[in-house]
Amino acid sequence: MLTGELRNRVDQVWNAFWSGGIANPLEVIEQITYLLFLRALDADQTREDHKATRFKTQPVRVYPPGSDERGLPYAQMRWSHFKNVGPEQMFKVLSEHVFPFLRGLHASGGPAAESAFARHMRDARFTIPTPNLLGKVVDLLDGIPLDDRDTKGDLYEYMLGKIASAGQNGQFRTPRHIIQLMVALTAPTPQDTICDPASGTCGYLVAASNYLRATYPDMLRVPAQNRHFHHAMFHGFDFDHTMLRIGSMNMVLHGVEHPAIEYRDSLSQGSAGDAGAYSLILANPPFAGSLDYENTAKDLLAVVKTKKTELLFLALFLRLLKTGGRAAVIVPDGVLFGSSKAHRELRRLLVEEQKLDAVISLPGGVFKPYAGVSTAILLFTKTMSGGTDHVWFYDLQADGWSLDDKRQPLLESSLLGLQPLVDGRSQLSEDEHPKNNLPDVLLRWKERERTERQRPRTAQSFCVPKADIAANGYDLSLNRYKEVVHEEVQHRAPAEIMAELRRIEGEIAEGMKALEGMLR
Repeated sequence: MLTGELRNRVDQVWNAFWSGGIANPLEVIEQITYLLFLRALDADQTREDHKATRFKTQPVRVYPPGSDERGLPYAQMRWSHFKNVGPEQMFKVLSEHVFPFLRGLHASGGPAAESAFARHMRDARFTIPTPNLLGKVVDLLDGIPLDDRDTKGDLYEYMLGKIASAGQNGQFRTPRHIIQLMVALTAPTPQDTICDPASGTCGYLVAASNYLRATYPDMLRVPAQNRHFHHAMFHGFDFDHTMLRIGSMNMVLHGVEHPAIEYRDSLSQGSAGDAGAYSLILANPPFAGSLDYENTAKDLLAVVKTKKTELLFLALFLRLLKTGGRAAVIVPDGVLFGSSKAHRELRRLLVEEQKLDAVISLPGGVFKPYAGVSTAILLFTKTMSGGTDHVWFYDLQADGWSLDDKRQPLLESSLLGLQPLVDGRSQLSEDEHPKNNLPDVLLRWKERERTERQRPRTAQSFCVPKADIAANGYDLSLNRYKEVVHEEVQHRAPAEIMAELRRIEGEIAEGMKALEGMLR
């Protein structure tokens, strides 16, 4: 957790950008990301220098020896050097020397060029407008401690939260507590290879890495698992270079050294090379649009003939998963009950040819204030041989925050998210549960093969046999199967009913007279 002092420092950095003329929140976080990367490079070089002194060896050169083509020594491009010069000189060093160095970093070779972040620096732009703003931001960032992985990660998450609160770019962020729920439902293991084909800021991959560190604390002490975790476990695709830079830095600051965060239009014809490569997919793909058939991967169209991105992404997930692989993905409600041939066929495929595990209905305000669309979490396993027996449904009505545009917490912070789960039990009271259903979702999910089978369809969660789903045209909307308890109808005397009917009749007659008068 960040202290109040650290939050204040971040707020000061953010406000300095805004008062200095940079109002686009994505541009702010991008410029901060560049500066954090420069500070990290300098720390790496310092660490290598100390190691060389201690062991009397030649240091690994994060910064190359010599000078750039304009004659400035690379040593003067280090954070520890330029932070101590005046604003005018610092501005010239970064704009004329450091950023050209960063843009050529990936092609230069050496340790720095191999970082996950470096390969997305080809079009890095320095857009801080004035020397004074640069000097102020560098001073503020220099005062933030970045030695602890958790602090670095929380710091960046706090900054990313400001993208959402700024409004226009909130669509890039799935609420953190919803991501953590989806990760917990799929329970990643050290053997998994995890992919998010619409990765954005890499929130799902970060949450998965945090879950693994907490659940398997000895994992990184095993050389093979350490290597897999840092070099082969995490894969994210996006076609926005800004998102790639931000996502890569998010992963690095959370302690994943070399995640595979790559430029890719996941639905395009040229992206069919890794079918069956992943054991776990976590995603909230974009689902407001359609594509041209000509630009869409033909193997996806062979699964489902459609232009709708939400259906194409589901077909993509099935292609990317290896047999036995599992997925937790967010879809709009239309996927669950859409009547087109493509909708029905994709649902049939999930139920009959794969193993559909669960449908968790999310409240309509989860993505406010950016979107009020109703959504659900689908959990399924790729089998290519069926296996759906019962599908578990959960009616998630509250996620701990108000469902209006303000999205204010409804409980104290210790009772939000999955935190109230202690030793396999929820610490929420009967009065608190209606404000935060997330711990209950996870507890009931673990009982879906046992006690959940006996729950009536009037309950908040229940199981539906595959035969019932098939009989309903593979409709997966919760309301199709949920039964409502009707209150007893209150009996009224016939005279009372007749009096009420005469009253209504009189109101109708008066309304008709008024309408006739207006027409004259």
